[in-house]
Amino acid sequence: MKKYSLVFAYLKDYKLSLFSYIICTILSIFFGVASLFMMFPFLEVLFLGKQNASTSTSAFKPSFFGGIKQSVTDWVGAGEKLQVLTTVCILIITCVVLKNLFLYLANRSLMPVKNKVSTRFRVDIFNKVLSLPIGYFTEQRKGDLMQRMTGDVGQVEGSVLGALEGWVKDPLTIIVNLIVLFTINAELTFIILLFIPLMGFLIGRVGRSLKKPSGIIAQKSGESISILDETLTGLRVIKAFNVEKSIRKKFSDNSYFLLKMNNKIGYRQSLASPMSEVLGVTMFTFILWWGGRQIFLEGNSYMTGSVFLGYMAMFFGIIDPAKSISGAFSNLQRGTAAIERIQEVLNAPNTVNENPDGKKITAFKENIEFKNVSFYYDNAAILKNISFKIEKGKTVALVGSSGAGKSTLADLIPRFHDASGGEILVDGVSIKDYSLFSLRSLMSIVTQEPILFNDSIANNIALGMENCSREEIIDAAKIANAHLFIEKKDQGYDTNIGDRGSKLSGGERQRLTIARAVLKNPPILILDEATSSLDTESERLVQDAINNLMENRTSVVIAHRLSTIKHADEILVLKKGEIVERGTHNGLIAQEGFYKRLVDMQEVK
Repeated sequence: MKKYSLVFAYLKDYKLSLFSYIICTILSIFFGVASLFMMFPFLEVLFLGKQNASTSTSAFKPSFFGGIKQSVTDWVGAGEKLQVLTTVCILIITCVVLKNLFLYLANRSLMPVKNKVSTRFRVDIFNKVLSLPIGYFTEQRKGDLMQRMTGDVGQVEGSVLGALEGWVKDPLTIIVNLIVLFTINAELTFIILLFIPLMGFLIGRVGRSLKKPSGIIAQKSGESISILDETLTGLRVIKAFNVEKSIRKKFSDNSYFLLKMNNKIGYRQSLASPMSEVLGVTMFTFILWWGGRQIFLEGNSYMTGSVFLGYMAMFFGIIDPAKSISGAFSNLQRGTAAIERIQEVLNAPNTVNENPDGKKITAFKENIEFKNVSFYYDNAAILKNISFKIEKGKTVALVGSSGAGKSTLADLIPRFHDASGGEILVDGVSIKDYSLFSLRSLMSIVTQEPILFNDSIANNIALGMENCSREEIIDAAKIANAHLFIEKKDQGYDTNIGDRGSKLSGGERQRLTIARAVLKNPPILILDEATSSLDTESERLVQDAINNLMENRTSVVIAHRLSTIKHADEILVLKKGEIVERGTHNGLIAQEGFYKRLVDMQEVK
């Protein structure tokens, strides 16, 4: 049961609803059994008549049940059989109505619990994903994470939470019916009980065989979502390189593998119900034979035809709950695989932890300092003993070959990752001693790939800024050289830009991200190759916007185009995770080292 501890932890918050469900379920079972139980004395009286009924041995050994039969006998003697039969029918209908009323109330109590728990699963996974460090997602397929948040949670909702009903109602129904059956014929009921473990063993074997294939299906479903996402994102490249055939084959192979696994699970899962029905009919046939044997051969005085008929009706009250339990067990195994995949995300270690007692920094006053900072990923050194200082209002540029560690170094400042060694200080205090929210509030980041959302232009510029006016948004767009092209749109600032800003050009998208940074008005600015993917005209417009943005701010600039950082206050040259050169542009040119070779390759004069 340990694997379901997460579900039980959620259910603890809904004790009142669960208690209501249990009470209503018990009452529903009581009236359901009562509608069948009252048939015993009535059938015996109606079939045997007053004289025989009053002198026959009671089928119910306990005095309580025998007292009921005697009361019915006296009642029948005082009135006509048709009148008694009518009353019996009314009582049965009343019990059935009450049974279903309480069944409805039980389901009404349980349904919100199941929906709330599944919603909490989705919300908790989403919140966990937001809290995980950037490095976690380099090892994960986006489609697989989406599958865990949607398909796996849906599987848990349909199997594990769906089995809640079976965990309470079906076992109670079986127990209550068995108690009544024992009071009628203990010997026959004991023999029936011998079949139940056999039934459970066979159904359990089928159910356990579903767990592994279910995990594989969830994984492959995630791959399908990833392939679809990559295809939609890279459709131009796919068509340009004529790789439709290979992409189509990749998706088709994955889909047909899913088809094969779904069929495999379906075949096994569909076996559970027929198997339980065959076993149930086998037990039923055996009861017919055994009961008939007692009546005809042994001359059993209390197992009369009317009592045996009632016994069979009670036995049928066990078959459906038993089949439900067997089906729920099979579904439970599929849900177990889904729970394990969900728990992998929820239990993923968060290497960047919020400091609950973290200080709130409201202003940047002095400098950012790296002290012997190192960073390792999968035991590979990405940065080694990095030390430098960025004074307030200065611009520091990071240059070097791809893979030198420039972006990783910049990502350490807002704590997208935490350093493996050394420390980073802001105004003389370790960034780990600040609250994450207040630290990141000091910064804006403009990346090489503009990150925009399927929303209006105004909402993309105002991202994270509450209660900002339209005038402030327009002013930010003007500084970012974006106002003119925005005004030309049909709906101006209310224009929807599509998925990832697909309705805009590359330069337009980048200027919106700069406008977003301008509106935030941060004291610290991180620019990660913000112009490297643009054409010459767009680069000039964006570079002018960046220059406006960098005024009076402390800036960390990562650039492949060295012409954009000629005027930086200091340039750090990285190679294989180490600072190999540092200085101004002219000073590094004079050194005729690695930076000079980079400049010569780009013909920067």
